[in-house]
Amino acid sequence: MRRTLRNLLALGLTAALPWAAHAADLRLALSSSPSSMDPQFHNLAANLNVAQNMFDSLVRMDPDSRITPGLAESWTRVSDTTWDFHLRPGATFHNGAPVTAEDVIFSLERPPTLVNSPAGFGLYVRAIQSKTAVDAHTVRITTAGPYPLLLSDLSLIFILNKQAATGVATEEFGRGRGMVGTGPYRFVSFLRDDRVELAPYPQNWDAKPTWDHVTVRFIPNNAARLAGLLSGDVDAIEGVPSTDLASVKGNPKLVFAQKVSGRLVYFFLDSGRDDTPQVRARDGSKLAHNPLMDVRVRRALSMAINRPLIADRVMAGLGYPTANLVPETLFGFDPTLKTMPYDPDGAKKLLVEAGYPDGFAMTINGPNDRLVNDAQIVQAVAQMFARVGITASVDTLPMAAYAPRGAKGEFSFGLIGFGAQTGESSSSLRAIIACQDPKTGGGLYNWSFYCNRDVDGFLSRALVTADDGERLSLLQQAAHLAVDTGAILPMHFQATTWAARQGIAITPRTDERTFAADFRMQ
Repeated sequence: MRRTLRNLLALGLTAALPWAAHAADLRLALSSSPSSMDPQFHNLAANLNVAQNMFDSLVRMDPDSRITPGLAESWTRVSDTTWDFHLRPGATFHNGAPVTAEDVIFSLERPPTLVNSPAGFGLYVRAIQSKTAVDAHTVRITTAGPYPLLLSDLSLIFILNKQAATGVATEEFGRGRGMVGTGPYRFVSFLRDDRVELAPYPQNWDAKPTWDHVTVRFIPNNAARLAGLLSGDVDAIEGVPSTDLASVKGNPKLVFAQKVSGRLVYFFLDSGRDDTPQVRARDGSKLAHNPLMDVRVRRALSMAINRPLIADRVMAGLGYPTANLVPETLFGFDPTLKTMPYDPDGAKKLLVEAGYPDGFAMTINGPNDRLVNDAQIVQAVAQMFARVGITASVDTLPMAAYAPRGAKGEFSFGLIGFGAQTGESSSSLRAIIACQDPKTGGGLYNWSFYCNRDVDGFLSRALVTADDGERLSLLQQAAHLAVDTGAILPMHFQATTWAARQGIAITPRTDERTFAADFRMQ
């Protein structure tokens, strides 16, 4: 496969490729398949990539993660706790029904009712105290207190047609029930782990659909995805293999796009459970205590990782080493947080101080189809740990299998990524670092079981502080304390890449999303 790809790229695709028979059809290949077609069930990037073709939210994030109007053409802040959202009068669902305040209220009330989600959307409506219909096209939302992140949170809640979705179970969405949105494309069919077929909805309130038909394919293997583009089986892909970047960029038959994303790639490590499942003594025996609970051990593991080397060799320039939770373009970035330097000797000394002069053994887990070169990163870090006395075995899985197991706490140490979906660091702090609390929704993705009440204190104050300067200071203090105490081990922000056949223009996005609407015929 690899030799075939390189040969095709080297030839510059001089032979005529069998592109789509109908120029106005788009065959788009994504790297991960959705776990559910219910747009409100599982907050997973693969699910959002598919859902946003068919569903809209009240407000949107633009390609640079800035808030823009969506189904709400405008909004008015009545008071510190009350907002009026004014719906677009001409917006209609795919079944022809107008979008009303009742549909919005139904959609805001539904996420907390869905059970067994690995990571639900209830967190993003938790601050809402009441929802009322002022009239058919005006929704009044009241929060319990000042809540500056309301707009950002609402960008993650897709609006469903109340009549079509009422009483429909999550598993039925994959068969088409309830799949009635307002997006540029409407649902036709779904074949799990293979594809979603979409048809245009010309009455869409936004720009008219570009494509007469859209097929969203799911091809986890990077080489196979690029091979599909080169052979003409697909028209556009996300995630160009890093080993083929130079050839793709130089190929006159292809167009290429790249953008630094807001996705932080990091290692989670179980610091909250004394009995952790995948850490043991080097001889395989059970340890008296979980060494990851010791901040010195967590710091030693961080010092043992050569981030610049990984960025250069493994990521091929698509990784930007960091100690921050968000890149400098997003709110909450802290310029005083410096990337942990590579210091294996210092790591060994800390392990001795912590009582582990001979190290220990553990499993490093990770996805193998979600992040840029994710499996290779895990392998590289396992080798680096061996140099400081940590015996690390590697276990990587497709994201569809990895995410549910991580959410259940089956791992002690692993690679994962998280994008600041609200456009600021509070998103990461709430989801991956805050103490796990079903009542508040904190720690939804906190697979480290980390809990620091001081960090939560800074965060909780930031979430009710309207002044941007004060909120920024609080978020920076929370992030600094979390990183210093090893809540997670930040690695890098990754760049996202796309490629398409000649004649297609690509709009790259900071949030890494890949939608049919971001590909246009030139």
